[in-house]
Amino acid sequence: MFTGPLDESIVRRARDNRLLQLGIHNLRKYTHDLHQTVDDRPFGGGPGMLLKPGPLFEALEDLTDEESHVVFLTPGGKRFTQSIARELSKKEHLVLVCGSYEGFDERILQVWADEELSIGDYVLTNGALPAMVIIDVITRLLPGALGKDESSAEESFSSNRLEYPQYTRPAVFRGMEVPEILLSGHHARIAEWRAEQSLIKTAAVRPDLLQNEDLKRDSHKG
Repeated sequence: MFTGPLDESIVRRARDNRLLQLGIHNLRKYTHDLHQTVDDRPFGGGPGMLLKPGPLFEALEDLTDEESHVVFLTPGGKRFTQSIARELSKKEHLVLVCGSYEGFDERILQVWADEELSIGDYVLTNGALPAMVIIDVITRLLPGALGKDESSAEESFSSNRLEYPQYTRPAVFRGMEVPEILLSGHHARIAEWRAEQSLIKTAAVRPDLLQNEDLKRDSHKG
């Protein structure tokens, strides 16, 4: 599943420029039976299968060191956000463990999980797609990955705001005109307009971002 998405665009350039090193590891490599079994039925009954502790313990013992930060991709994890991505981008070595089936034997999480993350309130087939999303987001934050580092600083969610509307040539297209302020060359006024539009869009589409910001301010006051 990882072949393709991680070989294109910004992630590929970051890898080519040695800003990012990626390794993909098959859990079945760490099994010792003929059928390379990585899962088994849960104790107590119930549907589905759980990833067994043995292969994952051996894999993580082999792949981690003192610099490693181990993240499990699970439906019950914290919601992945831009601020979490910024923190993860500072880690020297990230290990993303992709859940599958009904999840993990709890003992794996107890011993190895530095944190659990989810990319949304829905259920996917496994953790491969969330891992790719997290890799893509983090890669964009690596110094030099975007060419102009300020590009990532101005993107949506970088400051609890959605990005302001943007326009390019032509100035008039099928009767629709670019806002006059953007053609004025007055950079201070353009910055003010963009900040205002960003706030308006956030309030209309994602008011929860503004509520979260208010909660943070109140907690600091306390």
